[in-house]
Amino acid sequence: MVTSDLKPSTQCAQAAKKAMYILGLIRRTFKTIDVEDFRILYNGYVRPHLEYCVQMWSPHLRKDVQCLEKVQERATKLVHGMKNLSYSQRLNKLKLYSLERRRLRGDLIEMYKILTGKENVNCQQFFQPARDCYGLRGHSLKLFVERSRLNCRKYFFSHRSVGEWNQLPQTVIDAPSVNAFKNRLDDFWTDVST
Repeated sequence: MVTSDLKPSTQCAQAAKKAMYILGLIRRTFKTIDVEDFRILYNGYVRPHLEYCVQMWSPHLRKDVQCLEKVQERATKLVHGMKNLSYSQRLNKLKLYSLERRRLRGDLIEMYKILTGKENVNCQQFFQPARDCYGLRGHSLKLFVERSRLNCRKYFFSHRSVGEWNQLPQTVIDAPSVNAFKNRLDDFWTDVST
């Protein structure tokens, strides 16, 4: 759903509503849900509603981010014995990222595919290489951070994750395949958070 002001609020509300409906069906169908059952049910039936084409409509307003995150928060409470834990503790025990973190991860993966030629897309349409790469710290595929006056441009795919991309180390960028990039990115984030 695209509105005239390019805000994804309608899309977020609709995605959250569909996911909550499926969550209600799961809750009514299963008496108890263990961790393995939760992974199968959540990854197969709920999360696709929250992440379908999310690189296009990724929310940037706090209310929209929380609208989607509330679905995952409620879903994690379905797991037997986790209702009294905090949301972050439930995510740790279930080995899940927040949806906001997953959207950032998806953006970085898509940027990797575009910049390394694994997608049949002209990267010049989306990204501009950093000028004067000589002497810059970091990796060899640094991107220029364009200034944007309007929020609809500032939170567009080609702008919103450039800062995170530029902070990645060369070892992550040099991954030979998409799966290797995903693994190295996850390892890098684990190392940074500890």
